[in-house]
Amino acid sequence: MTTLTFDASTDPILERRRQIQGIARASVSRRKTYSKIALGICWATLVIALIPLVAIIVYTVVKGIAAWNWTFFSQPTKPEGIPGGGIWNALVGTVIIGAVATIVTIPLGLLGGLYLAESDGRIAAAVRFTADLMTGVPSILMGIFGYIALVKVFGYSGLVGAFAIGMIMLPIIMRACETAIRGVPGHLNEAGLALGARRFTIARRVIVPAALPGILTGGLLAIARGVGETAPLLFTIFGTLYTQWNPTKVMNALPLVIFNDSSSPYPDQLQIAWGAALLLMVMVLVLSIGSRLLAAHLQKERR
Repeated sequence: MTTLTFDASTDPILERRRQIQGIARASVSRRKTYSKIALGICWATLVIALIPLVAIIVYTVVKGIAAWNWTFFSQPTKPEGIPGGGIWNALVGTVIIGAVATIVTIPLGLLGGLYLAESDGRIAAAVRFTADLMTGVPSILMGIFGYIALVKVFGYSGLVGAFAIGMIMLPIIMRACETAIRGVPGHLNEAGLALGARRFTIARRVIVPAALPGILTGGLLAIARGVGETAPLLFTIFGTLYTQWNPTKVMNALPLVIFNDSSSPYPDQLQIAWGAALLLMVMVLVLSIGSRLLAAHLQKERR
């Protein structure tokens, strides 16, 4: 009876593995050095990016906090050269325009995101490409489009301004919803189909609740982007010194106050512009940070 013996030193696979391990051990110190250098560059880049951001925030707070008082928040804007006044009418206009744009664009964006997530055909590819293209379009073009398409026909109004802001928000919401819905495990959809549920029922009761953190994050980020835009409102809402609650009439908004008063030669108007800029910055920061915290909270609850 012959006994077969196995010599590990003659196995080419093990020999190749030992060679690779030797090369890795010889280069580990060099790779660690390169890794530290890359991390240092990343941290330095982060600090360089944060410096102007922190500087802008600090400077805006220092310049704008002096304007914050009861009159600033409770009084409408005054004509140029008249002291006093506030931003109450602009704050009302910003909230109404943002609310109208949000109410219209979020359902449309959600339906569009569902369609893009469930379809990979040519039409879906064209819609996806159009949404990506609209995300990068300068906001002033949205204002010009709103002016040509609506203002010349219906006149200046808050609804036209909401339309222009909604055109900016819609592709952001649509793509965010698509990404969130595609992140839902496929077995949830398959389980619903196996139980005989309709696709609409599965989307409403399973897919959308599971993707809710991403959907809410995208919606809040889109709102933060929309309320901070100035150019679309310059061509669509005209602006007014009075407090207007009717969105079919001309309205005022915080970006418009900042744009008009920042070039004023009067100190009162300049102070109001800085105060409005601080308020708008706080609103955008709250929406941006709040969207992240809300998404993290919902993800934690799902676990």
